[in-house]
Amino acid sequence: MTGNTGNTGNTGNTGNIGNVGNVGGGGGLFYPDRVDLPFTFAVLQGQNPPLDSDVTALRQFPMPLWDQQWLSWLVLQDFATTTWQTCPFSTQGAKIPTKLADIEAELGTLEKAAIDERPDALGEILAQADEFLTYFIAVLGINTTAFPKTRQLLHIGNLVGSFAVMYYKASVNRARPSQLMPALLPPIAVPGHASYPSGHSTQAHLAAACVALAIVDANGNPTATTVALAGVPGDPSKPGALNVLADRIARNREIAGLHFPSDSAAGVELAAYCLNLLQGLKSFKAVVTAAQKEWQ
Repeated sequence: MTGNTGNTGNTGNTGNIGNVGNVGGGGGLFYPDRVDLPFTFAVLQGQNPPLDSDVTALRQFPMPLWDQQWLSWLVLQDFATTTWQTCPFSTQGAKIPTKLADIEAELGTLEKAAIDERPDALGEILAQADEFLTYFIAVLGINTTAFPKTRQLLHIGNLVGSFAVMYYKASVNRARPSQLMPALLPPIAVPGHASYPSGHSTQAHLAAACVALAIVDANGNPTATTVALAGVPGDPSKPGALNVLADRIARNREIAGLHFPSDSAAGVELAAYCLNLLQGLKSFKAVVTAAQKEWQ
């Protein structure tokens, strides 16, 4: 029976985090050098390397080499100066149930999802466990080298969402569904932080909303591509591919038994609140403007 411990090999699925390198960070590339003939020696042959006589240039890291993932932290610094700690979570769906019957009802929906949906959703659950920005890149139809400012918007949504959600998780400190119903048995490790709001929901919906601001024509008006990707504002029947993807990412966490539906709903509301704050920042507006040019 101890042979079943071989299932621990499934932790190898966390290798999907390697996809992070596809959206920035410079990961995934390796350049082994020879021991007997180092490349430096072969090129310079004992000579000093040529240096630029412009001392100022020597002190500057070239802006084109800045990765969009790290530039996103500069926007986060500005975001941290806003009123990000006062999200009201006003909608009914985003509130935590207080009655036992309502809590049991949420657990019941998760039990049904685990039985009916988890086998089919397992591939996505595993792939999206550590990162999901590559899914947005696929839906946008871009690649990992072009559209740098669009990719930066994805990183901003992911980073700001992660930053904000941890504050509310610690404030509310809601138990995970599987802690109340162990039989849910999530297929991946339960994250080491509280359940409410859902981080995946917050980050995915904020990333989708940030990118949606960029997909406009030269006059700043929505295009057919905008409607296809971002949907029609105010019309829930036409959510667009990005919003559907964000909903799906959040839903997969429920199917996995990691989040309540109300956690996901709170993530949607927190994402909207964060987006409103971001739109008041000059640093964020500059990225949106630059990203819009990539789509014109």
